[in-house]
Amino acid sequence: MPVNSRSALLGPLLKSVSRSFYLTLRVLPAGMRDPLGLAYLLARAADTIADTSLIAPEERLGFLLAFRACVNGTGDGGALERIAGEVAGKQRDSDEKKLLESLGAALAVLTQLEPADREAVRGIVTTLTQGMEFDLRTFPDESSGQLAALEDYAELDRYTYLVAGCVGEFWTRMTWVHAPGAIGGEHERMLERGVRFGKALQLTNILRDCGKDLRIGRCYLPSAILTRYGLAAGELLDAGNSGRARPMLFELVRRDLDHYRAAMEYTLALRRSTLRLRLACVWPVLIGLETMALLVRNEAWLDPAKASKIGRGRVYRIMVRSLLLARSNAMLRGWMEGLIRKVEAGMES
Repeated sequence: MPVNSRSALLGPLLKSVSRSFYLTLRVLPAGMRDPLGLAYLLARAADTIADTSLIAPEERLGFLLAFRACVNGTGDGGALERIAGEVAGKQRDSDEKKLLESLGAALAVLTQLEPADREAVRGIVTTLTQGMEFDLRTFPDESSGQLAALEDYAELDRYTYLVAGCVGEFWTRMTWVHAPGAIGGEHERMLERGVRFGKALQLTNILRDCGKDLRIGRCYLPSAILTRYGLAAGELLDAGNSGRARPMLFELVRRDLDHYRAAMEYTLALRRSTLRLRLACVWPVLIGLETMALLVRNEAWLDPAKASKIGRGRVYRIMVRSLLLARSNAMLRGWMEGLIRKVEAGMES
């Protein structure tokens, strides 16, 4: 059954589809929760549309573009009904199905937001769906047996902006509106760091999930970089080539660590009195760096069955320890820099 009330959308439904993000959302200042929670729900719905492999890519693209138009208030009134009927019915996950059936209610909540928040949510969902559109236009059908790779690092960098860097930008602007004075530092620099924060997390996901993505025809590792290391995208399908591909992996990890350094400076620029905001930034940085430390030591990193993921227990320990250290810049810097050194040591061993 679709969800119709604002409280149900941004409460139980959001919790059911957002996993760890819901924990982050709950520690945010009250004014940020509804626009960020709604933006997450709309982006998650778009991602579900784009990833429904039982529907041909060109049809998914049509649904995605129609949904984007609805978010921006210019869509066909029947688009949501078609999504609920044709896409929701293909979902194995009942929560994802319920989300797609509840899009009318979600867009109604969007119209109830303050005008600035409404336009910000529309902007971030538009950009994120451009990243999904890029996937659908660039890569082959998951069941085709074909494989395509990005061309160069510039294309990868642009992609990481579309699907994650823009979120750091959005997050920063929403913080300025709903928690004025929470972020220190010059605005343009903090926007840049926010973008790099998002890129850091996305590049980590790309490297961690490389083996899985290759098997649905998507190689986000640029062919220009692969060629420099004497590799072709198809060779990465053989997990036995994990060792041979490690120098290429390490180049991308070093680029990612530069993003994490910007993310660290972003986090430490948050006023120490804004504990909730600090925790919302501290957790993904620490979890991301812990993941990178596992990745660089993973001798079978191209094997999708051996992906580098930290356990739930470790995540909870990070959260508990961070509660004790979150107000100390020196302690947080030491923790994050220690993890960066751990990643670098893993590339030297």
